[in-house]
Amino acid sequence: MKWKRSERLVDMTQFLLEHPHKLIPLTYFSDLYQSAKSSISEDLGIVKETFEEKGTGLLMTVPGAAGGVKYIPRLQAKDIKAVMADLMEELSHSDRLLPGGYLYMTDVLGNPEMMNRVGKVFATAFADAKIDVIMTVATKGIPIAHAIARHLNVPVVIVRRDSKVTEGSTVSINYVSGSSRRIQTMVLSKRSMKSGQRVLITDDFMKVGGTMNGMKNLLEEFECTLAGVAVLVEAEHSDERLVEKYLSLVKLHEVSEKERTIALEEGNYFENGGI
Repeated sequence: MKWKRSERLVDMTQFLLEHPHKLIPLTYFSDLYQSAKSSISEDLGIVKETFEEKGTGLLMTVPGAAGGVKYIPRLQAKDIKAVMADLMEELSHSDRLLPGGYLYMTDVLGNPEMMNRVGKVFATAFADAKIDVIMTVATKGIPIAHAIARHLNVPVVIVRRDSKVTEGSTVSINYVSGSSRRIQTMVLSKRSMKSGQRVLITDDFMKVGGTMNGMKNLLEEFECTLAGVAVLVEAEHSDERLVEKYLSLVKLHEVSEKERTIALEEGNYFENGGI
């Protein structure tokens, strides 16, 4: 079957979007479409130009015998600002206010379109960080972790509060919760990660950062490196942060349970080098 250029462009674009951060040899496309490498290179040039004009991402060319092309998802600053604005609009409703200064976010975390956008925002920030694994704590951080992992094309590991027989042998640590100051436990299967991996940790909400700090300490047990911290919503807190460097999309500036008001602002994404 001889593919028309229009057919190749559609199929090639779909393949690249589904395989971010994966090096694809030109011979793969050449064999698939039964076309000369020169034609494939011209097609990729069109895709590259379109991606960059539309703000879809970058198409990198790696020269040499072992080279090829790699799609890197990236959002422009204006698109990231739009995601932040939409999150703040959605989270600003007073009926989301929960006791203790927390926000109800389950419906937002369950919205696949919103999570896909959030995942691409964080994937843009950590595109060059050589992430091997995304780590989060069950359960609210799982949608965010998978959304980021989708755009970085890396696996997700989930830290649990207690051991499950299906996890096999595990490593557990005790840590101090930043908000309640209580001793809690984290458990992770020994098979989850390999020594030397670079790990991005993420969660939906952060007050002082006790949970994030606990995951950071857990990484040390696996001899892995903390490559970054991604938070959907951070609460403005007077206490000292247990995590120094992190990226957030939204900051919960002030809440009043009495007045039923929520004040939100942009997180520190741009301040801390998110793009």
